[in-house]
Amino acid sequence: MSQLETPVNPMYSTSWVDGVPYDVFSELRREERPSRMLDPDGKPYWALVRHADVVAASRSPELFSNEPDPFTIPGGDPDAPHIPLLISLDPPAHTQRRQLINKGFTPRRVTRLTDRIREIVDVHLTKVRGQQSFDFVTDLAVELPLQVIAELLGIPPQDRKQVFGWTEQMMSGDDAEFDNSRQEVMAALGAMYGYSENLCQARRDAPGDDLMSALLAAELDGSKLDQMDLNLFFMLLHNAGSETTRNAISQGLVALLDHPDQLEQLRRDPGLMPAAVEEILRWSSPVLYFGRTAMVDALVGGARIKAGDRVSLWYPAGNRDSRAFADPDRFDITRSPNPHVTFGGGGAHYCLGANLAKREVHVMVEALVRRFDIEQVGPAGWGGGGPGVNVGISLNELPVRVHER
Repeated sequence: MSQLETPVNPMYSTSWVDGVPYDVFSELRREERPSRMLDPDGKPYWALVRHADVVAASRSPELFSNEPDPFTIPGGDPDAPHIPLLISLDPPAHTQRRQLINKGFTPRRVTRLTDRIREIVDVHLTKVRGQQSFDFVTDLAVELPLQVIAELLGIPPQDRKQVFGWTEQMMSGDDAEFDNSRQEVMAALGAMYGYSENLCQARRDAPGDDLMSALLAAELDGSKLDQMDLNLFFMLLHNAGSETTRNAISQGLVALLDHPDQLEQLRRDPGLMPAAVEEILRWSSPVLYFGRTAMVDALVGGARIKAGDRVSLWYPAGNRDSRAFADPDRFDITRSPNPHVTFGGGGAHYCLGANLAKREVHVMVEALVRRFDIEQVGPAGWGGGGPGVNVGISLNELPVRVHER
């Protein structure tokens, strides 16, 4: 493919409707250097598809900035409001906010949730046990991360359905299946902010053992998170944490069903579960890309990127790079090492919720494998693809039947 003349653009290719176009990424990785692509408006950006390039850009915030927004590259909505999410900031502003959030979002707090995660999984598996067939995505994969996040934040059970509805309304704004208007998305955003503020006030009046109470109390060098910081994190945790984990769980099950030898090996040796979780995360790559802006002239993978150029870091492409993984197109639950970039390529923006996501995938897959024989009884349905900016692509439907072991 020649630079700036390629007819295939992974960002906007209609092949997304059938899943991630790994063949396109494979072709791009064979180029001598990163490809400079064109968006539908004719504006250029660099596509980083090699593992080493994704890692290098991820770990160099002084070279590649998250400003103005890691979710957009040329072709985005110019009138969209700029929302200063944690993930949209650069150090030192990002560092300070992340350190404050880390005081509440600790591995210890996540570990304490494990028993509750098992309870949630057990309740939902019991519900589907006697059904002739059901949709794994909506009945199981969607429910687990939403319920876990609600537990983590201390959202009362009677409020969860409404909060889940706002989350879905915001996340489905670009999905043709839902076709929510910008006004509907913004209305859901406002409702989420309002709920967050009310929840924070309730925790100020009566602190609990939940994450929101911990964040309200967090302090670093005399600084605390203000209300907008709390609102933004509340929204980010729901939107990013629920959607990505749901996709990892759903696509992980598909991978196991498509590779019955690996499923059987996992049943024979449950001790492989930690490695299996890492392979599921590599294989599924729920977040497709983040955008960056070059702050200075930089050389990446042989490409001379100029200050002001936009780049996109493609995580599924990096996760199938033969330079980093032996036989990368093989699903292997014993793979070690497994330096996948599913949670980012390291550095300041490594996913804050990585441990929580791993715990949820582990508990769900472990319970499924132990309790059931699982059969896919219909085609999987993909969503979030097609022309446009695809930050994430997901399975919207996965009909299955289970039999108790």
